[in-house]
Amino acid sequence: MQRFFTSVWAQKTRLGLALLGLGLAILTWAWLSAEARLDPYTEAVLSLQGQVSHGASLFALNCAACHGEEADGRVGPSLRGVSSRRSDRFIIQQVTGGKTPPMPQFQPDPQEMADLLSYLKTL
Repeated sequence: MQRFFTSVWAQKTRLGLALLGLGLAILTWAWLSAEARLDPYTEAVLSLQGQVSHGASLFALNCAACHGEEADGRVGPSLRGVSSRRSDRFIIQQVTGGKTPPMPQFQPDPQEMADLLSYLKTL
């Protein structure tokens, strides 16, 4: 009988921990999503239409040294198809935040960032 109660207690504990983990994951996702939506810079970028040719020039000047002239990766990862793997919001935050070393911070104005996003979508 004691074995039964121990087994039931263990199952409930595991279930409780799993639900707690799931709840924390959902709260973290919601917080990060809300933070991204409230960012005026990101909203400004997303409201603009980018020019691919200017984005290509920006890439050549600021990104190609690490990501390669063809965006196929060097020090930094390949950016080929990045728009199919990552959201525009994520890309904007990655470019402007430089949170993944050795990625430097890059602070283009909103139009330049829109241009760069447009270029990245062509890769």
